[in-house]
Amino acid sequence: MKTKKITKAVFPVAGLGTRFLPATKSIPKEIMTLVDRPLIQYAIDEARAAGIKEFIFVTSRGKSALEDYFDHAPELESALRRSGKDELLEVLKGTNMDSGAIAYVRQNRPLGLGHAVWCARRLIGNEPFAVLLPDDVIAAERPCLQQMVEAHAETGGCMVAAMEVTPERISSYGVLDVEDERGSVVKVRGMVEKPKASEAPSNLAVIGRYILTPKVLTNLNRMKQGAGGEIQLTDAIAEETGSKAGVHGLRFRGQRYDCGSKIGFLQATVAFGLSRPEFGVEFETFLHELMSMQKAAQ
Repeated sequence: MKTKKITKAVFPVAGLGTRFLPATKSIPKEIMTLVDRPLIQYAIDEARAAGIKEFIFVTSRGKSALEDYFDHAPELESALRRSGKDELLEVLKGTNMDSGAIAYVRQNRPLGLGHAVWCARRLIGNEPFAVLLPDDVIAAERPCLQQMVEAHAETGGCMVAAMEVTPERISSYGVLDVEDERGSVVKVRGMVEKPKASEAPSNLAVIGRYILTPKVLTNLNRMKQGAGGEIQLTDAIAEETGSKAGVHGLRFRGQRYDCGSKIGFLQATVAFGLSRPEFGVEFETFLHELMSMQKAAQ
């Protein structure tokens, strides 16, 4: 099956980040740093590794710092160059976006993820596209979206990243009704948004990586409210399960961290900190000492 190359990606970043107040009173949640890079940088790096060339951000009021982050910083670059800090200059290059590579669209009302993706419809046009939620940070040997692009070349249609979750957490996710499994790829018969554990069709949950067809945008045009009174992206994807190419889920290889929650953000900070060769050993020693002191104090 010949599929069109995925070159566009949508990043829904219009949320208020209320779970991280007061920090998000003055900075967008997506700029919060995991070790030394903001969450949005992890998503951008993953998209680049998958061959994405055009980046579409769905924003809202108060997100100007996010736009500034991807702009060039001539004064800072000049200061680093004069100081001979070439390694830091290379780091900065990864944060710069070429003119025309990045676009911003406003979501003027918080109507849900489906509505946020729909806001980018004119920039997407009539071609398949990816959606990445920066809250979901995935540590993987091969970036998650790259795994999906490779699998999508064989399946076509829509594809979602999927992982197994425990029954007590299932009601927080969109859940797959699986028709068939072939290795890491599952064919999807249906999708249910945030079901009760007793009503979930499986334990395979959708997380924040998608490859979608333009037909999903057509489905979103009807703006039907779903779970929580919001326009759910899951519902629009589920309508494609009966199409010729259908919907598939990929059991990706990697560890996903929910950085939209405080505990997930802390877990990711520890995991990514330990993985850094320049200070991972020292950080691990600190954690062991800290745990020993806490046990001794009990």
